Amino acid sequence: MKKILFVFGTRPEAIKVAPLIKKFQENKDYFITKTCNTGQHKEMLDQVLDFFQIESDYKLNIMTENQTLYSITEKIISKLKIVLEDFSPDYVFVHGDTSTTMAASLASFYHGAKICHIEAGLRTSDLRNPFPEEANRRITSVLANYHFCPTNSSKHNLLKENIKEENIIVTGNTVIDALFYGLEKIKQKPHKIQSLKSKLLKNKKNILITCHRRENHGEGILNVCKAIKQLAIVNENHQFIFPVHLNPKILNIVHNELNNIQNVVLIEPLDYPNFIWLMNESQIIITDSGGVQEEAPSLGKPVIVVRDETERPEAVEAGTVKLVGSDTELIINNVQELIDNSSLYNKMSSAHNPYGDGNSVEKIINFFKTYQ
Repeated sequence: MKKILFVFGTRPEAIKVAPLIKKFQENKDYFITKTCNTGQHKEMLDQVLDFFQIESDYKLNIMTENQTLYSITEKIISKLKIVLEDFSPDYVFVHGDTSTTMAASLASFYHGAKICHIEAGLRTSDLRNPFPEEANRRITSVLANYHFCPTNSSKHNLLKENIKEENIIVTGNTVIDALFYGLEKIKQKPHKIQSLKSKLLKNKKNILITCHRRENHGEGILNVCKAIKQLAIVNENHQFIFPVHLNPKILNIVHNELNNIQNVVLIEPLDYPNFIWLMNESQIIITDSGGVQEEAPSLGKPVIVVRDETERPEAVEAGTVKLVGSDTELIINNVQELIDNSSLYNKMSSAHNPYGDGNSVEKIINFFKTYQ
């Protein structure tokens, strides 16, 4: 019987590994499964774990005020050493490109556990963009024993870096599994989203905006806000819903620019069930989020990505996503075209999602049952 440890520390990680954790926990005849929460995020992460009903067997509680990349990395490595020595896992699962992922991979490598990287192989052309995520995922790829890729393009990236093909498994993205699970759960408990419903304007079409990434701090978020302001003025039958990140570099600019526009609804960050419900209720999504680029196409929602580069080019190639950067005019023109041109809208909303069909978890668990 193999001992499995999942290490995560942020909300996106927790969302994407949650359905996999639950499946491993169900297979008690094959695996002893434990979870380690580094606490790189806290309140936002606790909401996700509560929604998916997952307990943390180990809590590192690394989060402090004004924490830095240096302190996050140092604390995770030193505290995870104790967990690894206590549980002595055969396999350590990490996800994506966070500082938790990179530091946990390094600690697991030192310990001698085999490292399994979920959402492996994403790349941009620039080691410092996005920062530090691009470096985190490349370092993790060097250390990992098994690479579970969302797409064939991700697999190709790893092959170019001389990763052995037999250690690369294309599964789709587990975020789709989580999305379908979450929406079904909301159907069973619709009262969970009543508070959000009460904040929205009635009889208007929804356009959802999220923007928080480091590369959009400053001028980037200002340009996005200018575009939203112009779009809101022209499109009175739409409401522009913006769950605003609490980082002052985002929060202050957004409220200064958009606070008094009638059909712009500024709300606090949403928990996972409310957010996926709102995605499903939206006509168009404007975002710099990687996860939303993967989720929205499964719901038939066109996505305008306010980034200059994306490590998810498959969605651009499939036609579900359009990459426009943070140029105000480009944002306005592309969103307005989707509003006005039903043919273009239908083409984007019906395009095939390259990130899978919600069966990624089964593919991963079957790999370990069959080959390990």
